[in-house]
Amino acid sequence: MKQLKYSFIGLASILMMTGCSDFLDPRNLSNPDNSDEYFSEHPEQIRPVAYDAIRFIAEHIDMLDQASDLYINPRGANDGVFSMFIQTPDDGTVESYYKNIYSGINKANCMIHYAGDNAELIAEGKFLRALGYYYLTQQFGAVPYVDFYIQNARRDFPRTPLNEIYENVLADCEDIYNNSPLPARDHTGKASKQSVAALAAKVALAAAWDLDTELIDAEAGTYSVKDTKRFKEAAAWAEKAIDGIELTMPFAEKWAWNNEGNVEEIFSAQYDRNGYPGNTETGGHSLMYNYTAFTTKVTDTGIKGNGSGGTNLMSAKSASLFEHGDQRFDGTFMTKIYNAPRKVSLTTGLPAEAEWDKGYMAWYNMSVEEQESLPVGVRFYSPGTTIEEAEADIREMIRLGQAKKFANNTYGVNIPFAAIISGTDVIKWEFNTNGTMPTSQKISFMDFCGAGDNNGVTVTKYDDPASGPVTAKQCYRDIPLFHVSEMYLTAAEAYLLAGDEGASLTKINAVRKRAGLGNLTSYSAYEAPYVTNVKFVFTPLDLVLDERARECYAERTRYFDLRRTKQLVRYNLEFSRFIKSVNNMSNAQGEIKWYRPIPQAEIDSNTAMTNADQNPGY
Repeated sequence: MKQLKYSFIGLASILMMTGCSDFLDPRNLSNPDNSDEYFSEHPEQIRPVAYDAIRFIAEHIDMLDQASDLYINPRGANDGVFSMFIQTPDDGTVESYYKNIYSGINKANCMIHYAGDNAELIAEGKFLRALGYYYLTQQFGAVPYVDFYIQNARRDFPRTPLNEIYENVLADCEDIYNNSPLPARDHTGKASKQSVAALAAKVALAAAWDLDTELIDAEAGTYSVKDTKRFKEAAAWAEKAIDGIELTMPFAEKWAWNNEGNVEEIFSAQYDRNGYPGNTETGGHSLMYNYTAFTTKVTDTGIKGNGSGGTNLMSAKSASLFEHGDQRFDGTFMTKIYNAPRKVSLTTGLPAEAEWDKGYMAWYNMSVEEQESLPVGVRFYSPGTTIEEAEADIREMIRLGQAKKFANNTYGVNIPFAAIISGTDVIKWEFNTNGTMPTSQKISFMDFCGAGDNNGVTVTKYDDPASGPVTAKQCYRDIPLFHVSEMYLTAAEAYLLAGDEGASLTKINAVRKRAGLGNLTSYSAYEAPYVTNVKFVFTPLDLVLDERARECYAERTRYFDLRRTKQLVRYNLEFSRFIKSVNNMSNAQGEIKWYRPIPQAEIDSNTAMTNADQNPGY
């Protein structure tokens, strides 16, 4: 797939929702009449275009993370329209999501249409189509199911019952897994039987929750299980996706920038800076600059940021979520940021751009010895770190000459500091000009997030050391959609709902062991490290969701997790800064907005749908 990554450039504009009349022969762009003949003879030419469509899914954030318990927008008036449940059927983000995924489904159907007897191409097309329907159903529930290539302006597609979509997708997955010539595993972005099993596990789990459980009380998050068959099927598919792979790789190594395509990666959206034929500052993605706080101009500070306001910074719950000693904290967040020296303007003598490679990127581009010669701008300690442990580390930085405030503004960070991150009170040390031991101060987490610059813990999972110091799309890290440890937790959830707590706990303990945490002897042995109200009574499902939050942080799975498990209302009432009542998540008629709205433009243009097909709440 590496060599196919950017061969779609000449074809992307010709594979649209409408069909053959929109095709242009890549050999003769002025003559579209022989496109049927060309693609029938060269169906493999459609493959990179169909795979490219998954990038939209991989890069999308708002509809996958907002309305969850893990992220906030620190400087905004709220945490986004989806977190406030004020989105409407006319929302442009919703419409874009809906149209882009359907466009990807049509490209997958196009690949199948022209594949002829190429069984591998057919299997890949069916996998990509199934992937699109998984993402659609988790956002919108029942949607029109189309399993053929749309070759005209037809617009009469009724909503297909949700159970039929799930059955169609799972039937395709089973057929591909059992009968196709796909490889057992693949780490280059191509569909494999392992990725098919991972998708089937997620679809079967969603189907089990949606079809075989019944909500009792939305605010309490209680439900009843009517049938366990699909949960058992989900567990079986997850085991196939795990494929006997044990979690022996250190968590940080799993996510290391120079370890892409490792044994735990199952399926990823692919990017390649060296192979991109255009401007590399715009040909990648921007996930490297998300999940962090506002940090003024990146070129001024040498510290990455995502523009004015900051989005998807860790919430108060996330700040207390990781138990002390959990290796996933250091493997997920940048805990030491070096204070980049500013270059000086030759004309004015004033500070100019900071040295990017000696700031944030020093972690990747400099040796340990070179790093020790740099001042530290920010040092974050994990939840549970004691004051004594933090101060011992600060004293060591002082000994190395790293913990010092520079009064002449030579360096980008205004006030270098160290802090113990907590969702209740943050302990912070602001470095002194003379390099002596600073005095600690206690501030609330929200004051810490909202005051000053460089105050948020930033995610490293998508860091690309070759990226320049701007917030454009110049990150070229591959983006995993499925990986093995997530399948462990998918299996854990499925086993739990199927009634096998022992098998469920075994999977959870395997994930915790790799993170450096002790085994839990039972679900009741778990003590959440964050603070909740008295009414929030912990259940075994909460442990599964906590482990998913720690293991899959910043992977755009959280909204699906909460909606699927019927905890969306309960978690927003407990952890949201703005949701105070279930009424905030409902319309005037009291209908809870479990799903996003079907785009009004799609209802209006689809002759087989009416406003009666709109999701409850809108």
